Amino acid sequence: MASLQEQFLKAGLVDKNKVKLAHQDKSKQKKVERRTGTHSVDEARLAALDTQRKNAERARELNAQRDAAATEKAIMAQISQMVQKNRQSKGAGDIAYNFTHDKKIQRMYVSAAVQAHLIAGRLVIVCQGGATELVPRIVADKIAERDASLVVRVNKTSTAIDADDPYAAFQIPDDLMW
Repeated sequence: MASLQEQFLKAGLVDKNKVKLAHQDKSKQKKVERRTGTHSVDEARLAALDTQRKNAERARELNAQRDAAATEKAIMAQISQMVQKNRQSKGAGDIAYNFTHDKKIQRMYVSAAVQAHLIAGRLVIVCQGGATELVPRIVADKIAERDASLVVRVNKTSTAIDADDPYAAFQIPDDLMW
C-alpha cells in the first residue's frame, strides 16, 4: 500500500521537491526531540483521538437507547401474547361491573359467574391499548411484573380486619352495585 505522500505525488497534487522538504523537516524535528528529550505535541493527532473518543461514547449511548427500546418492545409483545392467549370470556354481559381506571369509572358488562370470579379475585381486569380483557390472576401477576400499569383491577382474597378500624363491624358487601 502506498503512503499518502506517494498517492499525492501520483495524483499530481505535490511535486518531488515538496515531498523531500517535508521529509527533511520531519527528520530534523525527530533529531531535535531525541537530543533535547522533549516530545512535540501533535495537536491534530490529539484532536483526532478526542473526536474518536467522543464518537465512540455517543455510539455507546445510542446503542444503549436502541437496546432499551428493543427490550421495551419485546416486553410489550410478551404482555400482548399473554393477554391474547389467556383472556377469558366476559359471559352474556347482563350485569354491569364498575371499576376505576386512570381515575375514571369504567363499566364492563359481564355474566354473574364472571362477576363472582372478579369479586373473589380469580379473574383480573387488564387494560392494554384501550381494550379491557379478563385474565386469570396468575397471568395478571406475570403481567404486573413486566408492567404494573396495565393491571387495572385486582381484588384481594384476604378478609383480614384491622384491630384499630372503627368501622370493622360494618362490612361492605363485595357485590354492592353503585
